[in-house]
Amino acid sequence: MSGSRADEDVLALPGMPEAQPPPAKPAKSTPAKPKHNERFPAPERSVAKVAVDVSLPHLDRLFDYRVPVQLHETAVVGARVRVRFAGRLVDGFVLDRADTSDHDGKLGWLDKVVSSEPVLSRELAALCRTVADRYAGTLADVLRLAVPPRHARVEQEAPSRPDDDAADPPPPSDGGDGEGEGDAPGHDDPGWSAYPRGPAFLDALARRRGAHAVWQALPGEDWARRLAEAARAAIGAGQGAVIVVPDRRDLDRLQAACVEVLGEDEVAALAADLGPAERYRRWLAVARGNKRLAIGTRAAAFAPVHDPGLLVIWDDGDDSHAEPRAPYPHARDVLLARAHASGAALLVAGATRTAEAEVLVRTGWAHAVVADRTTVRARAPRVTSIGEDDHQLLRDPSARAARVPGVAFEAARAALAAHRPVLVQVPRRGYLPAVACARCREPARCRHCHGPLGIPAGTQDTPSPPTCRWCGRPDTNYRCPACASPKLRASVVGSGRTSEELGRAFPQTVVRSSGGGAPVLDTVPAGPALVVATPGAEPVADGGYGAALLLDGSALLARPELRAAEETLRRWFAAASLVRPAPDGGRVVVVAESSVAAVQALVRWDPAGHAGAELDARTELGLPPAVRMAALDGDPEALRALLDVLHLPETGEGEPDAEVLGPVELPAGTRLPGGDERTERAERCLVRVPRRAGRALATELAAAA
Repeated sequence: MSGSRADEDVLALPGMPEAQPPPAKPAKSTPAKPKHNERFPAPERSVAKVAVDVSLPHLDRLFDYRVPVQLHETAVVGARVRVRFAGRLVDGFVLDRADTSDHDGKLGWLDKVVSSEPVLSRELAALCRTVADRYAGTLADVLRLAVPPRHARVEQEAPSRPDDDAADPPPPSDGGDGEGEGDAPGHDDPGWSAYPRGPAFLDALARRRGAHAVWQALPGEDWARRLAEAARAAIGAGQGAVIVVPDRRDLDRLQAACVEVLGEDEVAALAADLGPAERYRRWLAVARGNKRLAIGTRAAAFAPVHDPGLLVIWDDGDDSHAEPRAPYPHARDVLLARAHASGAALLVAGATRTAEAEVLVRTGWAHAVVADRTTVRARAPRVTSIGEDDHQLLRDPSARAARVPGVAFEAARAALAAHRPVLVQVPRRGYLPAVACARCREPARCRHCHGPLGIPAGTQDTPSPPTCRWCGRPDTNYRCPACASPKLRASVVGSGRTSEELGRAFPQTVVRSSGGGAPVLDTVPAGPALVVATPGAEPVADGGYGAALLLDGSALLARPELRAAEETLRRWFAAASLVRPAPDGGRVVVVAESSVAAVQALVRWDPAGHAGAELDARTELGLPPAVRMAALDGDPEALRALLDVLHLPETGEGEPDAEVLGPVELPAGTRLPGGDERTERAERCLVRVPRRAGRALATELAAAA
């Protein structure tokens, strides 16, 4: 019978004994053990608010998970965890613990605590959330920039907290004008006395006041030493400090100055080239409070310094401060948001001033820390400008061959005669990075990918053929498609060719190259030498350069971008600041038209005036930073779909309306953000709103995405 036991289907035969039921098993006296995978919630705060590592915009929020009792002690706020999300295990951070959840359904369990080290404090999490909202990004993308990957061995070897016998920080001053005001730490640093507001700024740091300043360094200033002295004032008041610089060369110089002023035990230098383990070791020392000064490149803006009292960014106009990964934050904006949230002092420093820094000064949010004009004239070199087509000064055949005007040629000769090095700044790397037809001046292009042709460095016996700068294919039989001429001429000269020409013009002088394919030099010795460097690779000369020649100024000024003049002036000032003062014979010759505003600012040594004029021009034209603008790049169909769902924010009365500019087609071969391959079709739209509506625009862009 279906559904019956097997022994019930057997018929009973005569003489056969009746089947006896099996003896019953004795009942167990102990209760059944729970299953090995059975979980019980934590006794208190059993709900964890987790930020999962998922960059999808519609999932940019916290998710609730149940904390099992086994992980109650280790799932602390800021710990790294793993949770099951959409059927797979993903990483995340615990941002909070609570007793209840707003979710009506069943909560998933916290799967694993990767590390109980609280690497994400509440302050750092709030900063990352602010940065993500400002740039219309996701919290997960910002957390990847702020928190380095974990190394278990490093967590075990590093000390967990500062020594217990360390001295307690001094109590904050009441800020009064009573006795002892002159005893504030760092109040009498002589280097800051050259700036009328310099001592007052250090005094504010020593009294734990959130001062905001824009500092314009003097020519030849030891800026690394000045920043170390400012950090000493903040640390002497019991607070921490963060200093962000553009590149590794600046970081090495700053680290040497900070170690000299504060000692090695207080300084943590953070850089990407340290390696994952060493960088995490130093970052962890800052997070645990063992180091009170964090210095580094752009990622150091998120350094978890305890109780920050000073936030500094040096040379904020450098492109290296802009993060190339989503959501593309700028280190200056990160430090601004951090200063707003923590009340720390902020110092925007540099040899020049950007339009964004000028906005801070004009609005009264920051004060300008500058020297008076008498001090500037005494410290600055003599600057002369000359146009590239000024033939009356090109009578010397050697000067003409080296593409150096006669005034610059004579300045270099005088400096070399005085046994001083000469700096030659060339804006382009390579030998002949761009060539054109010698007959019709048509730019030479590759026949395969239509990329620009250039001529790499060769030898006198075997010159190099024209080679594509995109695909690398040589074209040994090039003929102009317009006039069929096989002859080429140089339309752009690089640093390699410049070094070769200067070597012929000065046959008895040593020529050194820095950057542009050659190793970047940090320093050069005193003595007669020609140093050819690309922008940003200028080495520091022992005792200063006797002269600096800034070549091909029109190439820098003619770039089709908003910051061409500002960036050109920044590069010129960086090189001119390495030259001796004018009373000591220092000379700078810039090869560009003297009527250009950037050239006039260099001649007068007035970067603040140029920043003001630049801001006025951008305000009149409706360009950043006078307005907030977002660039939308993508496939044409996807871009139209995004614009269809984008709601432009409403502006106040008397302010211009929000507007969409474009779309316009991007050049073929453009690599879109987040993509690894170049695309053939891409478009760009610009969305412009007033400054006050910038936050609303970011919110609407995030919602549309």
